[in-house]
Amino acid sequence: MTRYGDYAASGLLYPQPEGSPLLEFAAGGRVLYLFDRCGPYAAPPGPARVVVNGLLDLDGTEVLGEAAPPTRATLNLVGISAAEGCGQIEHVLGRSWVVRARLPLVLSAYAALPPAQPGDWVRFRTLPPLHGFILTG
Repeated sequence: MTRYGDYAASGLLYPQPEGSPLLEFAAGGRVLYLFDRCGPYAAPPGPARVVVNGLLDLDGTEVLGEAAPPTRATLNLVGISAAEGCGQIEHVLGRSWVVRARLPLVLSAYAALPPAQPGDWVRFRTLPPLHGFILTG
């Protein structure tokens, strides 16, 4: 995930409960519960930069046409650790998009993504859990 370091979200990490695999991360006006991909206690509570990665549910994902572009980016949490929303694609690399939807998200898929390019808007839904890669140093 270091290749996506420039797209890390800045926010606040809360203390991690003993034995929990989830990070509590506040960014973009939302509190996200992220599966800790860096190991337990990789970063102390406080300000942090985290790459937020989600696996797209392609049935709930579509590239929006130019006829009716959205007026703003949205991000809503679904259950404990999934999201849906609408945002603008900033970067495309293989089977991943970087989408700005209140905060930068790296959204990936196992199958081919619909054709899209930076500047396109996308409506998306992720499968749980969202993943968090803490950047250190």
